[in-house]
Amino acid sequence: MPLQGVCWFLCCRQGFSLLGRDYGEKEEEESFELRNKEDLTPNGRTPAEVIVSQPSCTANGTNGHTVSESSEEMKSLIIDKNKMGQEEEPELLVKGWLLREVRGNWIKQRRYWFVLTQDSLDYYTGPEKGARRLGTLVLTNLCSVIWPDKQTYKETGYWSITVYGRKHCYRLYTKHFNEAVHWACAIQKIIDSKSPVETPTQLLIRDIEENKFNPEVVEHIYQHNPILKYTQGPLYAPLLPFPYGSLEHTYHSGKGYGSVREEAVKLFNCLQQLESAREPVPIIQGVLQTCLDLRPLRDEVYCQLVKQTSYTPSPNTAAHLRYWQLLTCMSCTFLPGPIVLKYLRFHLKRIQSQSPESEMDNYASFISEALEKTKCRECVPSWEEIQMLMNRQEMLCTVHYPGPGSCQLYISSHTTANEVVRRMQEKLGLQESKNTFALYEQNALWEQPVTGSALVADILTSFSTKESESKSQWKLCFKLYCLLDADSISVDSIEYLFLFEQCHEMVVRGQLPACEEDLQALAALRLQSLMGDFSTHAPCPPLDELFPGHMLETRVLMSISAPQDVPPCQVAAQGCPTTQRFHTGLLAGTLWSHTATAVHKQKVEQDMRLRTRLKEEAAAVMTSILERWKGLAGYSRRDSMAAYLTIARQWSGFGCTLYEVDFYISSTGSFSQKLWLGVAATSVSLYKQGESEALESFPYGQICSYGVSDSNTFKITAGDRDLLFETTKLTEIMQLMNAYFSAIHRQRGKGEDADSTEVGFRHLRSAPTPTLLELPSHPV
Repeated sequence: MPLQGVCWFLCCRQGFSLLGRDYGEKEEEESFELRNKEDLTPNGRTPAEVIVSQPSCTANGTNGHTVSESSEEMKSLIIDKNKMGQEEEPELLVKGWLLREVRGNWIKQRRYWFVLTQDSLDYYTGPEKGARRLGTLVLTNLCSVIWPDKQTYKETGYWSITVYGRKHCYRLYTKHFNEAVHWACAIQKIIDSKSPVETPTQLLIRDIEENKFNPEVVEHIYQHNPILKYTQGPLYAPLLPFPYGSLEHTYHSGKGYGSVREEAVKLFNCLQQLESAREPVPIIQGVLQTCLDLRPLRDEVYCQLVKQTSYTPSPNTAAHLRYWQLLTCMSCTFLPGPIVLKYLRFHLKRIQSQSPESEMDNYASFISEALEKTKCRECVPSWEEIQMLMNRQEMLCTVHYPGPGSCQLYISSHTTANEVVRRMQEKLGLQESKNTFALYEQNALWEQPVTGSALVADILTSFSTKESESKSQWKLCFKLYCLLDADSISVDSIEYLFLFEQCHEMVVRGQLPACEEDLQALAALRLQSLMGDFSTHAPCPPLDELFPGHMLETRVLMSISAPQDVPPCQVAAQGCPTTQRFHTGLLAGTLWSHTATAVHKQKVEQDMRLRTRLKEEAAAVMTSILERWKGLAGYSRRDSMAAYLTIARQWSGFGCTLYEVDFYISSTGSFSQKLWLGVAATSVSLYKQGESEALESFPYGQICSYGVSDSNTFKITAGDRDLLFETTKLTEIMQLMNAYFSAIHRQRGKGEDADSTEVGFRHLRSAPTPTLLELPSHPV
């Protein structure tokens, strides 16, 4: 019996040794995919000393870079410790028992003795002297540590830390939180202490930069380093260094990407597919979208494209020009980092000198010019824009303006809203106007001014997304923005048409407080200006394009808001005794269904009555408007517009832009009231909605500061008062006030000091001109 027990013990020990051999394997030594800066010889090196071969697939999954003195540098990076006992390990930092996750077996976690040194995280069969080392994770500055989290502890009962290396990922577990934190801190400290590592591509880029004025040396570098040249084979590792680890812990994104290193290799495969793709635009859009989502990959893709456009076997074929087309799209979407940008510029000049007056020369010239103008895009270029860029052409953009008119302009990927506004002013003859203009994003129900620095190509691209979501058509509109001088506008100018159209927009939206008689007169004048004299055959626009619809709704709702009879079932319920005669469940469902049916029926009847009354009121108002229209016979379009604006100017706030706000009566927010905030050329005013007289008005000279207080609160300090407004239009209010302040500063610079603002703006002489997009609190 004792002999059988000994045999059983020996068999188990051998079995566990086999498990350790299968699942505790040592990480192979790092290939020269990466090198430490400190490993360079102190004497420096010549470009000929770095000779890197084309990456190839190796057995351990590395990129297969080889360097002439690889064996010596390998020894400098990693010490071979297979035969070294743990007592002989130099500079032991932390050691202890931890559980490690093991995949591919019924045992999910196994207990090992872990030792942290200055160079690696090792694990052994046990703590005793001479214990066999089962694995090593070499620590470089690209490794990463994921700290313990409560969610894992709730699910498993263990605190876990995860250490990512180049080839291995150690998921370690312990029951003690302090122990997990201690290990994580120690490992992170080692990672942070490591010097930056460089890939062969980085080293060669530096060599090229150092020898860019020596063509013979540069040519030698290219000839002896296939990694810099075009290849038909795959890439097995990125050209640039990226942190190890999963994407969710390094560059978080919820779009289903793998690690950044994996995505870099996938992108090279996408680039190669361009050569044979029947339609390249989807691939180009996909590459640009990945670079938009994962910012670190932009430099990588630039390096890959420089590689694939260097020493191309058939450079002038359509297939290989696809790389240049993608490089063109990249250059109009993202800028690379400074080092890669220098490398790219050198590559473009080199191609131009080697292949003058070729298609590659044309693309290189276009890309060089684009790099001078490119800002980081917010959207990936649209299908149309990519096609235009592939042919090095500009896009045609339609810009609408108040009324039925529109203009078509050619724009590039770099054209800003300010440039379009300036070109529209020139095209419409508005250069001498004292008022300012802006572009607006607009659909049938909503509009918003566009920031002057915004790229028009981004706005047009966003329209396709918005149209698919909202099912409404979007357009760019050129409109009056700051009405600084309404009196000097010539009646015969197109600017007068802008003023008329935008005033009518305010009327229809209910933002021009006037009595119903004046509103009907305005509607009749609108009809006369659009259609001329009254005619029964003329197609009349709907009432909601002539008259504010909310007034009809308010009137009808007030008329039918009388208390309604209580349903019989509710009366009966009110008279029921508290004690129940039947079991609760017996009739409850039936009684409830009858009550619900009665309430639903009552609601349907109310809706029908409301719709009927609305139709009746609308018909009555339309009849009155038509009668007034008949009385305007003989009025010309110019006369109708002038009469319309004469009525509108009777409101003291004419020319201001109104924003609906919740106004806090006290700074503590104890009480709020819905009001209109009117921003005009000389002051900011508060109006009760629907009333023409301002509750309070603050000339700009009395305003000490204004700005965003928090995520949805706008604050204006006037004298010793703080005015707080809650609104969804924070940015728009801020931009408009900045624009008025800037306009006043410009006028003062020209010596055009208006009497109404002379006193108020005396202390503004030394104040800086606010920028159009300034969002923090702005001291005046």
